[in-house]
Amino acid sequence: MSGPSAPASYRRRLLVIYNPTAGRRKRHRLEAYLDLLEEAGCKVHVPASQTCCGQPAYNSGDREMAVELAKQTVAAFEGFDFIVAPSGSCGGMIKHHYPQLFTEDKEWGPRAKALAARTFELTQFLAEQCGRVDFGVHLDGHATYHDSCSSLREMNVKSAPRKLLSKVDGLKVTEMQETDACCGFGGTFCIKFPDVSNSMAARKVATINETGADLLLAGDMGCLMNLAGKMQRDGSKVKVRHVAEVLAGMTDEPAIGEETR
Repeated sequence: MSGPSAPASYRRRLLVIYNPTAGRRKRHRLEAYLDLLEEAGCKVHVPASQTCCGQPAYNSGDREMAVELAKQTVAAFEGFDFIVAPSGSCGGMIKHHYPQLFTEDKEWGPRAKALAARTFELTQFLAEQCGRVDFGVHLDGHATYHDSCSSLREMNVKSAPRKLLSKVDGLKVTEMQETDACCGFGGTFCIKFPDVSNSMAARKVATINETGADLLLAGDMGCLMNLAGKMQRDGSKVKVRHVAEVLAGMTDEPAIGEETR
């Protein structure tokens, strides 16, 4: 990557949440997240003490476990200027749901709200906080972008990834129809309602295929793994990647789903 570094005012202590769904064998995605933030002038930390944000427990109705994990996360992440999540679902849990979990808690409520105010999705942080949209990368390809439910509705991320992708030399981006429609993943939703989930995924894949794109991008690993699995079962040749892989120039690494082949 090349290009000017972010102004000195953005050289702040920053913590990256590493979504566990990325997996150990997909380390290059974590490296992509870190490279982009460091290129934008940030001092990045990935604390070993971080665990799950608690979203699976929260969505399953296990409030006690969700609160326990939220407290652990709040305590581990305090002291950093910004919290950046490469997954809208993790970011949305912290920014939107943590304050709700501690509405009546005088100790943890203010701490959760303070953390929520400093939490951003990756592309959102790069474009809006760092003012960095051009990372000097080139990719000959045709992509379409999927807006995850959490990124769009809980983190208000819409234009940021598109601004960043518009600066990738050689890349054509075509918007799919119903780009904001759910892909059918929804965490435990796809397990509890597999037939409904598969129908939703099939509709999403149909809109992807209509664009003629050979590359599907998004900012949430849950959506990406769900859609990669569906398209592989359908025999699709469309490659599936996290948007950070493209922005960091790491498309020579295996696409999502290819690691198991």
